[in-house]
Amino acid sequence: MRMRPGFCHALLLALTCTVPLPAAGPGAQAPVAPAAAAATGAKPLTVPYRQFTLPNGLRVILHEDRRVPMVTVNVWYHVGSGREAPGRTGFAHLFEHLMFEGSGHVKEGDFDNLLEAVGGNNNGSTDTDRTNYYVTAPSNALELALFLESDRMGFLLDAMSPAKVDGQRDVVKNERRQGVENAPYGTAEADVLPSMLFPKGHPYSWDTIGSMADLSAASYEDVVGFFKRYYVPSNASLVVAGDIDPAAARALVEKWFADVPAAAPVPPADAPAAALTGVVRRSVDDRVQLPRLYLGWLTPARFAPGDAELDLLAAVLAGGKNSRLYRRLVYDLQIAQDVSAFQNSQALGSWFGIVVTARQPKDEAGMSPTWPTAAIARVQAIVDEEIDRLRSAPPEARELERAVNQTEASFYDRLEAGLWRADLLNGYYVATGNPDWFNEDLARYRAVTPDDLQAAALAWLPPDRRVELVVEPRRDGSPRQ
Repeated sequence: MRMRPGFCHALLLALTCTVPLPAAGPGAQAPVAPAAAAATGAKPLTVPYRQFTLPNGLRVILHEDRRVPMVTVNVWYHVGSGREAPGRTGFAHLFEHLMFEGSGHVKEGDFDNLLEAVGGNNNGSTDTDRTNYYVTAPSNALELALFLESDRMGFLLDAMSPAKVDGQRDVVKNERRQGVENAPYGTAEADVLPSMLFPKGHPYSWDTIGSMADLSAASYEDVVGFFKRYYVPSNASLVVAGDIDPAAARALVEKWFADVPAAAPVPPADAPAAALTGVVRRSVDDRVQLPRLYLGWLTPARFAPGDAELDLLAAVLAGGKNSRLYRRLVYDLQIAQDVSAFQNSQALGSWFGIVVTARQPKDEAGMSPTWPTAAIARVQAIVDEEIDRLRSAPPEARELERAVNQTEASFYDRLEAGLWRADLLNGYYVATGNPDWFNEDLARYRAVTPDDLQAAALAWLPPDRRVELVVEPRRDGSPRQ
């Protein structure tokens, strides 16, 4: 086990000692210039930052916000389920669990215990394109947070063992049982729908949690190899945001992350092209009470042209009680329990989804054995009518204005929270190279016109190239397998 720089024991336990911090010097990087104003002429939104790269390849972004004495340390490893291969699914998510099981200089359980002792909290998440870990704590606990994150980046394998892999494998398998196999509509959403949208072998054709068979087959050696390939400084980016002095924060980052060994660069993610050449239909049964319809189309990647338009199109269709589909299906006709629409933006290609849960007939006469099929057919016909309306004519200006307002309100709500601001800085950096892409992101939505939404519906929601998945109640009442 390598020795690390000395760390104040009292600070580890209760942050009772004070470490002198260096003052800003000529080596500190100046804040970047504000982003350009949006095309609408609105006041530009800018989130100032400083950026540097350590010799081992770790990219670091610092953002100072002194409004409250809190700090967020946000690490992105640029690996998600989209980096996995057939037969080896679920590794990225399994690793998220293993990262909380102790490292070379942090005993198992102490990651949480030490942070809780100073009033901090932490968590992580995995998706198709990245695995994210964050710590939120009082600003005087910044050094503790950096020490903990750096130790599991550089020294996780010093504490790894086959027993820990087996233990967390069982946790993830139980998570899959609870969230997929024993959850209403869970198998359809996690296993069936992705495989219908993306071709076999495409890294988006399986769910992030992976399959039971692949989780069972994952060996200790496989896990070690995954860590050595992807959990390296050059495949990560670190954001420190909040009540910080940037020069002092940089010194602490250098202190704790400089000894993490460098490794070979990870090549950019890639995937075979995905395309739907016709309508792909499938019907499955499940232990549910109400039938559900899923419609899906392949759409542009995150931040590509058309991505923002489809976000707004989803809001026009099902964004709130005044949206087209909610008003017709749930309020007026009362034939649906709920409806949602969304642009599921991803780095290698996105998909647009509409999900409708049909409502059970109010009278016994309507409860024939074929009522689920008839209910779904009626729901689907109305969904198609509304999409056809958007293909034939643009939405009204007030519909677009409401959708843009919803988007802006959600955006500013996330921006207020230091945790989300740190995550956005990291996400923008990974996707665009510019952590302060906030203004440009908002400008994508502000620049959309009603005609743009009609064009998006015509281009990306064709009736003859989509996925149609129906989940019907299991008639024999048999349990899940």
